[in-house]
Amino acid sequence: MTGRLQGVWPAATTPFDAAGEPNLPALEQHLRWMRRSGCAGVVVLGSLGEASSLVRVEKERIVRLGIRASRGRLLVGISGGSTRESIRLAKLAERWGANGLMVLPPINYRGDREETRAHFADVFESTALPCMLYNNPIAYGTDVSPRDVKSLARTHDNLVAVKESSGDLGRIGKLHRLLGDRVTLFVGLDDQILEGVAAGARGWIAGLANALPRESVALFDLAIRGRRTEARTLYRWFLPLLRLDRDPKLVQLVKLVQEEVGRGESRVRPPRRPLTGEELREARSLIRRTLAARPVISVRQAAPQPRM
Repeated sequence: MTGRLQGVWPAATTPFDAAGEPNLPALEQHLRWMRRSGCAGVVVLGSLGEASSLVRVEKERIVRLGIRASRGRLLVGISGGSTRESIRLAKLAERWGANGLMVLPPINYRGDREETRAHFADVFESTALPCMLYNNPIAYGTDVSPRDVKSLARTHDNLVAVKESSGDLGRIGKLHRLLGDRVTLFVGLDDQILEGVAAGARGWIAGLANALPRESVALFDLAIRGRRTEARTLYRWFLPLLRLDRDPKLVQLVKLVQEEVGRGESRVRPPRRPLTGEELREARSLIRRTLAARPVISVRQAAPQPRM
């Protein structure tokens, strides 16, 4: 990929068939639909994609399919229990034809500042692909400070973007002041998109775009263009669903929204289990109430995102 990373990039869910296997035809259709709906590209093998539940051959098939379905606009999530495992997956993803990588911290070890920074540096060093650093101390217990990001960007030219999911509304502003346009900043929490864009973010790794890509693209576009009144109106409607991105069961919830709009099924792979009982009833009630007031978003409003 050439140019800059920017725009709305859904963190794609992985559909499963009745036997619990990845439903590749459904995934291809899903990725193509999100791109046609205006998304700049897609991310596979992230947390929403249930990457930790997939084996190597499944990951390879998903990456190869994703390159084709996204028209070459694909980021691959890189996560592992060790730096060695992450490097191995990064090299494999590059060999499989990935366009770029979204690199996570080690998923089973909460390292200190130096260990975390060294992990990212080693993975970036192992590949020539453009890389996004995924900072999510809420989920992974490690935090990459703005100054550490600046240090990594100074020594690794292929660090081109940061997905910021710390929940600290001031973090994107700090990163922007330190880095300027050297690294593109992405909002990583759906319910902070307006605040993140106002602080300097120029991209969004979006969860609810799996079900509502046109609404996601329209919201991002209004925010980027500074059309605050229209953006706030759409944001207020969208917010109950965007907040699902923070729930520990976000995979089940996002897939449930997909099911409700007719764009997927809510099957997940163990250890995740489908929502049941009161939990399911409450989730469906919230989703259906929100969708009942769904605004009409035209194709023109959900215009294709800028190319990199």
